[in-house]
Amino acid sequence: MISHLKPYIPTALFALLIFYFGCQALTGDRGVLTAPRREEALAARRQELARLQAQRSDLEMQVKLLSDDHLSRDLLDERARELLGFTDPNDYIVRLPHPAD
Repeated sequence: MISHLKPYIPTALFALLIFYFGCQALTGDRGVLTAPRREEALAARRQELARLQAQRSDLEMQVKLLSDDHLSRDLLDERARELLGFTDPNDYIVRLPHPAD
């Protein structure tokens, strides 16, 4: 009985391989049906990249203003007051409630 099926075994194996790779082409990580999900993830990552680039440019500007060549006295005064907790007698202080953790 097996001798009758022996010539069809390679064909069956090739058919299973074609079926497997066809399913992977449709539903795999890089499949046709998962393209919208990949596009959404890419859009989210591009937005995060833009946010991080803007944050980096702000930090670079602060570093430039605090460097020896381009020292900004206003920014230096602001950072020192913030870090040390001091205020000028003419400053207005607005206390905000801390959010409950």
